[in-house]
Amino acid sequence: MPVSVRDLSDLELRALAFVDARELVRDLVALVAVPSVSGSAAESEVQHQLAKQLGTMDVGLDLWQLDLDALLADPEFPGWEADRTEAWGLVASSPGEGEPALVLQGHVDVVPPGDPARWTGEPFLPRVDARRVHGRGTVDMKGGVVANIAALRAVQEAGISLRRPVALHLVVGEEDGGLGAFATLRRGHRGAACVISEPTSGAIVTANAGALTFAVTVPGRATHASTAYAGVSAFEAFLPVHRGLAELQARRNARVDPLVADLPVAYPLSVGKLTCGDWASSVPDLLVAEGRIGVAIDEDPADARGALEEAVAAAAAADPWLRDHPPVVTWPGGQFASGRYADDPTGLLDTVAAAHADVVQGARPRERGAPYGSDLRLYAGAGIPTLHYGPGEVSLAHGPDESVAVDELVTVTEALVLTILRACC
Repeated sequence: MPVSVRDLSDLELRALAFVDARELVRDLVALVAVPSVSGSAAESEVQHQLAKQLGTMDVGLDLWQLDLDALLADPEFPGWEADRTEAWGLVASSPGEGEPALVLQGHVDVVPPGDPARWTGEPFLPRVDARRVHGRGTVDMKGGVVANIAALRAVQEAGISLRRPVALHLVVGEEDGGLGAFATLRRGHRGAACVISEPTSGAIVTANAGALTFAVTVPGRATHASTAYAGVSAFEAFLPVHRGLAELQARRNARVDPLVADLPVAYPLSVGKLTCGDWASSVPDLLVAEGRIGVAIDEDPADARGALEEAVAAAAAADPWLRDHPPVVTWPGGQFASGRYADDPTGLLDTVAAAHADVVQGARPRERGAPYGSDLRLYAGAGIPTLHYGPGEVSLAHGPDESVAVDELVTVTEALVLTILRACC
């Protein structure tokens, strides 16, 4: 039976009274207005803006400039795709004894908006209508960042002292590999358990697939277009490789983890960028296909790399041109391993699930997996039990007219308030 609101403690009711939908909208609008695309100067700007906001709360702040050279030299560095000259970490910790009992984590970087003509309004000029906030990053994942901050603010405004601290980890570079989370953990910031407020559509995500960026370079032989028969088009040479990749995707999705079994394709393999040729009247002598391969839950990324390299080699071996001019596979950019919530003596999953049920006065949220990589695998890899629970529908992330419902933002914030109280008091 779900717990009704009458079963909440006086302390919990007092804290929930300080969750204000108008404040949530105000804070999200201000955050979305900063175009913090991964690798841009605004990615650092937004960290300083948030540090100023957090400075009005009763927290200890750690705002530091990341040593990019040292991080890049670390053998466990997770990779990146955006060029950066600087990046900043930000952690806020409430008063309390010992290690934080709970970490609320969120990334502040966003992907580029794409074609502006596809948007109803300006991507970084947030607007509010029909109880939704619209703009790039509302779902992925500034809505979650705002919910994290607002939850701690509500507890403090209610005058509640926590026995153990709660920490806010606000990170950059998640979209292109996990730079910020990696740097935050390397700096020594930890906790007993972690909620990453990525969008989960009312569910709780306890496992992530991974994703590896690959590039396949396919050679051709150039000639004038009028004598195309004397050359070899790199584009046409790529076609059997592309078919081989499609067949590989089918094989890799024949059996999947039960947490992602309801997805049409649990571990997608796609080509997102093709570069081919340099002159319309020439047969192209080089093609570069860049894409991503999904890493199965609990799969070693090296096995996923090996599977793709073998598929490309098999396609080349069956083709007369590629047999003697084999494609080359490289692995640039972000390298996301999979991750799973596990080995949790704190009972975080039950705590978050019960908190959500108490807020909505309904059933516990369902547990599921996600087909994309995230910072979950870095925290889980550091021995910190970690799950996703946050506002928004992931299907709206990275696309035009990204938006989040205000009511969902409120629900998640209230559930995080209860989670803080139940984990840290």
